[in-house]
Amino acid sequence: MKVFSNFLTGIDNPDHRDRAEEILAWVANKFPSLEPQIKWNTPMFTDHGTFIIGISTAKHHMSFAPEEAAMAHFADDIAQAGYSATKGLFRIRWNEPVNYELLEKIIEFNIQDKADCSTFWRK
Repeated sequence: MKVFSNFLTGIDNPDHRDRAEEILAWVANKFPSLEPQIKWNTPMFTDHGTFIIGISTAKHHMSFAPEEAAMAHFADDIAQAGYSATKGLFRIRWNEPVNYELLEKIIEFNIQDKADCSTFWRK
């Protein structure tokens, strides 16, 4: 998690910083085979050099970007969780609960779906 320390230090609101750290640590602990990285000033997790999920922060929410294929696959689940979404990411407001079961399913989907992927992004 040291890779995320500068990112976390840059979050001014201590409650937001704690929550971001909690979620990043949850992903790292739940999926120890994933490599935590910072690319384009965004915390992300990769598997054998391929992107699995990126997590960023904003004033009112955190954004979770699992790529369009995962967003399409889980669009109904994301909507049922009450999260706003675009075709590339979904947002969890700071005051909303994190649906860790859904987050786990999305990450597992990307790990399995990209098991044979040799590029960073899906083609």
